[in-house]
Amino acid sequence: MKLYRHKVQYYETDQMGIVHHSNYIRWFEEARINLMDQMGISYKRMEDMGIISPVLSVEADFLRMVRFGGSVLIRAVIAEYNGIKLAVSYQVIDRNTNMVQCKGITRHCFLNEKGRPISLKKSFPEIHKLFEQEYEKEKQSEVKDGNKENHKNHKKRTKEDETEV
Repeated sequence: MKLYRHKVQYYETDQMGIVHHSNYIRWFEEARINLMDQMGISYKRMEDMGIISPVLSVEADFLRMVRFGGSVLIRAVIAEYNGIKLAVSYQVIDRNTNMVQCKGITRHCFLNEKGRPISLKKSFPEIHKLFEQEYEKEKQSEVKDGNKENHKNHKKRTKEDETEV
């Protein structure tokens, strides 16, 4: 999936030119909508089908400041999905340094128009399949990334071991 790009606007900053923390939540939503568009299911289409997906909780860890005029990439990935609930994790990455500036997660459920919980798997299997495929793809990616990291660490340990001898 393509990362979501955002150029920091003046109105998003405080008097010191630093992005106000509330804007990260907006950016998460923009990136989540972008992710779903790329998956082939827009929020608009879901709402037209009678599916709403409210935010149950939001967490954000602010690691570094983002300033006015900066540009960030936001990686949004499905962290958890079971047909009834959804969690999306985010990384806000500075485009110049490639450093993660903020990490976060949003948790959602799926409701019908009357506000009652629904299972996408039962009520909307075609939508469920799109979320499930993206979630599985992300899990596979994590396994590959973990294997790469383990391989790097093994090479590093081997090199360090040789140095010690």
